[in-house]
Amino acid sequence: MARHKSAEKEHRRSLKRREINKRNKSAMKTQIKKLRKAIADRNVEEALKLLPQTISIIDKTVKKGTIHPRTGDRYKSRLTKQVNALLATSTPK
Repeated sequence: MARHKSAEKEHRRSLKRREINKRNKSAMKTQIKKLRKAIADRNVEEALKLLPQTISIIDKTVKKGTIHPRTGDRYKSRLTKQVNALLATSTPK
């Protein structure tokens, strides 16, 4: 347990940050799950609607420092690739 006044304050701060990070990460994961469900259901319109929203939430989570920038880039890249593949398979030739 923290003994110094500054250590106690830092501990309180870390608990608050942990809650904020948890909230941000949870919102991001929920949005990603919605997009992945639309992709799995082969719902092109829904996936195209959710992709920009999901990318925006990922960017905000990165900006707040909750996840690493490269992790955010990886999520965005993979999700975009999946939506594009879905779009390519659903488009008649």
